[in-house]
Amino acid sequence: MLDSIKDIQDEIVEEFAFFEDWMQRYEHMISLGKSLPLISPEFKNDDHIIKGCQSKVWVHAALEDNKLVFTADSDAIITKGIIAILIRAFSNQKPMDILDASTDFIDEIGLKEHLSATRANGLVSMIKQIKLYAVAYQTQVKDA
Repeated sequence: MLDSIKDIQDEIVEEFAFFEDWMQRYEHMISLGKSLPLISPEFKNDDHIIKGCQSKVWVHAALEDNKLVFTADSDAIITKGIIAILIRAFSNQKPMDILDASTDFIDEIGLKEHLSATRANGLVSMIKQIKLYAVAYQTQVKDA
């Protein structure tokens, strides 16, 4: 059984609580970005770019076994870390679970308050795009 979105979010919050200052947290975010499942080059196009981000962020979703699987990339290391956190929380989950999920864990790790206004807007745009994919794929989920 895969972990629930809430379990994964709690795990992320615990990880970030381990670090004493924001420089360490940024370093952790950058390392998470480096472990991001890479998006196929064919999806690094305008159809998959997230509007509202200062840097370029591409997100692709595919439905596999009634679960959404996300891949992503960014041309900026911090942004890549941010999308890596979101992908970790929401990938391999059912579309309805993604739609029902809270994003309070972002506030719990203090991410929003430590981002510039443009990056915080980008974060909101990334979450919105992930939820839009969930809406789009929800109709394709087969009842088990």
